[in-house]
Amino acid sequence: MASAASEALPVIFRDDNLIAIHKPAGLLVHRSALDRHETRFALQMLRDQIGRQVYPVHRLDKGTSGVLLFALDREVGTLLNRQFERGEVSKSYLAVVRGYPPEAGEINHPLPRMADEHAGIAAGSVAQSALTRFRRLATVELPYRVDRYPSSRYALLELTPFTGRRHQLRRHLKHIAHPIIGDATHGKGRHNRLFQDLFGCGRLLLAATEMRLAHPVSGQSLLLQAGPSADFVDVIARLGWLEAVKVPPPITMPGPILAT
Repeated sequence: MASAASEALPVIFRDDNLIAIHKPAGLLVHRSALDRHETRFALQMLRDQIGRQVYPVHRLDKGTSGVLLFALDREVGTLLNRQFERGEVSKSYLAVVRGYPPEAGEINHPLPRMADEHAGIAAGSVAQSALTRFRRLATVELPYRVDRYPSSRYALLELTPFTGRRHQLRRHLKHIAHPIIGDATHGKGRHNRLFQDLFGCGRLLLAATEMRLAHPVSGQSLLLQAGPSADFVDVIARLGWLEAVKVPPPITMPGPILAT
């Protein structure tokens, strides 16, 4: 059985109203009908870790690592939810994708609502507006045949979603034929298996690295950052991309408040 210390979630910000953690890949935020067998959830783990109730204000997919924000009381949670609903919270992600997307671009592609039994949300047939912008940071061509070509191309992207649809980044990258590596639902199994074979990496290569928002009580501008976890950095390093992007050191233990 893991010790309490090894189970501790890295804290990147905390005050009397908010707490932000670096969620590891493979951990659900809360219970989900899609993963009924899971017994570990960030919500319950953090509650037990700090000894008080926490209130989720946004989500990260199970496979996505990075900045995850909670309110420490219901009223603050309501204020934060309103910020997210009004599009006042800025988020940035890193992703490894198949192929060479353009150097920069915008994906303005509506997405039907996905069902979420835990949240009482039914699937919708009417597509909702969804907007993502991306910037290409680095590329590599590996000498391995996966599809019909003798080599395989990959890119590192910075992603900025301007809406909050479920699986938005994963679905948008699939839409432009550059799926995220490690995505078992929206990606390409053959490319996922290559990364597993070459790097021992079976995770979704998507990380929430930055969040900017106004503090819901003080109004102070907050910058919450979490460098990619060690397994993600290892892939970036082995693809030769450390010089192409400034990657903060991965968080391995509770760290300082990062706010400006």
